[in-house]
Amino acid sequence: MEIRDIPDDRPVLIAGPTASGKSALAMEIAETGGGVIVNADALQVYANWRILTARPDAADVARVPHHLYGHIAGDDPYTVGRWLREVAALLPEVGRAIIVGGTGLYFSALTQGLAEIPATSPEIREKADGLSLRAMQDRLARDDPATHARIDLMNRMRVQRAWEVLEQTGRPISEWQRETPLPLIAPDRATRIVMTADTDWLNRRIDARFDQMIEMGALAEARQNLRNWDPTAPSSKAIGAATLIGYLRGEITLETAILQGKTATKQYAKRQRTWFRARMSDWIARNLP
Repeated sequence: MEIRDIPDDRPVLIAGPTASGKSALAMEIAETGGGVIVNADALQVYANWRILTARPDAADVARVPHHLYGHIAGDDPYTVGRWLREVAALLPEVGRAIIVGGTGLYFSALTQGLAEIPATSPEIREKADGLSLRAMQDRLARDDPATHARIDLMNRMRVQRAWEVLEQTGRPISEWQRETPLPLIAPDRATRIVMTADTDWLNRRIDARFDQMIEMGALAEARQNLRNWDPTAPSSKAIGAATLIGYLRGEITLETAILQGKTATKQYAKRQRTWFRARMSDWIARNLP
């Protein structure tokens, strides 16, 4: 699909792996047919990492309005539900939204709906952290057999989430999911584009972009985060953050930190591509290069 063929009277959703050119495409669509850009990347919401998460710079923001970028404190446990509520509040105000990012779960929630499950309390999370995987599996088998039958029982994160919902609400997560509301944007009411890319081409882009981030001041940004560095903070999942912090602490060389950052980014892009292939086969594929 050519940009001139994209309807200008409906929202545009652009998903794709990191470094695939999503933001540039969003800018071109906005400047050609109008609209504002809305972030759908779980790491670009954090204020304390701009360069390392490739957030739009001041020049981009001056050209086209951008929303939901860098507005969250680094230690804030931002959720997909909170993002969805913020998008819902934005849509009536901004006209045509061009929603762009690499977090597949955000797009699923946007176009398929999201169950409004109460947040887990710190006390229950701490209790769950202390349980064995087998103990949580047994609880699901007894009290939520529907979930027990369909999830990957070796995936501790998913098993623990289901256990926490049971403990927090007294109801199986499968019941909450059956009550999922209608999607905020129905799939057939939006232009949905997913970026696909040759692996070698994308890996070269990732290498070049990481080098560019270093030149733009990613180390200075890491130094600012070093003072309050907490590896468990949500924003610390920014790809490359831990390796740059390791360099600043004298644990590894800069060359090693950069290599590890590039490798981690490529691994992340591979996971993204796998997710998009499995769940976005009915989206318009924009093949690159």
